[in-house]
Amino acid sequence: MLPDLLAPGLKLIFCGTAASRKSAQRGHYYAGPGNRFWPLLAETGLTPRLFAPDEDHLMPSLGLGLTDLAKGVFGMDRDIPAAAYAPARLAAVITALAPETLAFTSLTAAKIALGHRCRAGRTQSPLFPDLAIWVLPSPSGAARATFSAAPWQDLARHVRRAR
Repeated sequence: MLPDLLAPGLKLIFCGTAASRKSAQRGHYYAGPGNRFWPLLAETGLTPRLFAPDEDHLMPSLGLGLTDLAKGVFGMDRDIPAAAYAPARLAAVITALAPETLAFTSLTAAKIALGHRCRAGRTQSPLFPDLAIWVLPSPSGAARATFSAAPWQDLARHVRRAR
């Protein structure tokens, strides 16, 4: 549904599970009206200002990339068929682009990509031994009841220190 927004030399790649219905309709990442992704980037200083979903194409010029584990499908995580997820594709992308940091925008995305449950925060994986990996609570409006901005703030501090 959504093309990867990636380039060589990225500081940080965000990886979600799949496009939401609203994102697929609009053709832009994190486009749902209750999604906190774009405000979180601005609030934490990961972007210099609040960007709108239709400005997602500008992210690589800021050193940020966007991708999903499942391409060609959309919807809530529970509606995505397991066969649609392609963690090997993500591994190939990460190996080819060698970003400084990889951040999963949900615990589900991290579990699928890394092969085990993860808590929110920084983690390690033998799949990417030299990569800083962050597992973030989903910014989706559907996950608002369990959301915490603290791991997002920790990620932003890590990115600032790495500069």
